[in-house]
Amino acid sequence: MPSRNTASSSRLSSARVPVQDPSDLSSRAVSLIFTVRDEAHSLPALLRSLERQTRPPDEVVVVDAGSRDGTLDLLRCWAQQQAFPVRLLVEPGCSISRGRNAAIEGAQGPIIAVTDAGVTLEPDWLARLVAPFFGPDPPDAVAGLFQGCASGPFQTAMSATVLPFPEEARPGRFLPSSRSVAFTRAAWQGVGGYPEWASYSEDVLFDLALIAAGYRMRMAPTALVHFEPRRTLPAFWRQYRNYALGDGQTGLWPRRHAIRYATYLVLIPGLALASAVFGPWLLLGYLAGFAAYLRRPFRRLRRLTQGWPLRQRLEAAAWVPIIRVWGDIAKMVGYPRGWARWCRLASLNAQYKAGKLRRAGETTDSRRKTASKS
Repeated sequence: MPSRNTASSSRLSSARVPVQDPSDLSSRAVSLIFTVRDEAHSLPALLRSLERQTRPPDEVVVVDAGSRDGTLDLLRCWAQQQAFPVRLLVEPGCSISRGRNAAIEGAQGPIIAVTDAGVTLEPDWLARLVAPFFGPDPPDAVAGLFQGCASGPFQTAMSATVLPFPEEARPGRFLPSSRSVAFTRAAWQGVGGYPEWASYSEDVLFDLALIAAGYRMRMAPTALVHFEPRRTLPAFWRQYRNYALGDGQTGLWPRRHAIRYATYLVLIPGLALASAVFGPWLLLGYLAGFAAYLRRPFRRLRRLTQGWPLRQRLEAAAWVPIIRVWGDIAKMVGYPRGWARWCRLASLNAQYKAGKLRRAGETTDSRRKTASKS
């Protein structure tokens, strides 16, 4: 069994206790990375699920963005108890993208698995996520899935409204969250790493860059992590406002956002005006449109609340339209703020999404060789 040590470094001080010679990590080694900031409340569940992996990582690299709630102490204590190497890096104030890039730079394995604080991993998550890399015709990236882990009517309604079921993911169309994804170091280098200028939506932008550069992505539908949705409307508002800010900043989904603005600012007021002029029967258009809009969340909710008392099922159902509209308004507030930043970053975003950026240390020939697999 390897020695139980931890390596820790900081951008301000580089004191280290080496745990394992990097040359000991083979071409089949998997480095698991994630970033944290003030996650002492959610981190224990992730760490416990890491310990239960049927295929442990060959090393774990964590970047802390300046926690003040005891997260680092918790990680240091946990690291000392593990059989695999754990390296802790501290980069105060870094973004998620910068933190992930720093973790990958500090990792030794040729295969990088990424997860996030706030999730719980299935025991076979890592084994299923990296299995395609060791089979015939290995891909350059593997997309794992995630599903909601909710309790109570509000969180269950939130899960039904915003989190798709794993079976809803479609190969070729699904863009993985960096809660559950793996890729080769060569692919990460080939697209220039995670986009450090993106405040949010960085993982979607990274996925699109991989695909545009010709790297092949395969889906691993049974590589599951469980993710707890937001517990309050204000927290959900901040989350979706920030998602939309990221979309605007990186130029993602302009048509989707335009449809949302047109619906709320043109179609709905137009129907109201028409019903006042031509008769209230036109209000049936509201009902038909709203029913279509909520059909999928209610279908999920029916499964999630199976066996619940009627009162709780009705309470959860009442939350669904509120959450849906609340999230739409949050997006409409966030998107223009991000779009203002996009104007300054348009050229960089376009190059990155086209897969034309490359990280230092990778040659053009090696990138062509990897991309030619597709």
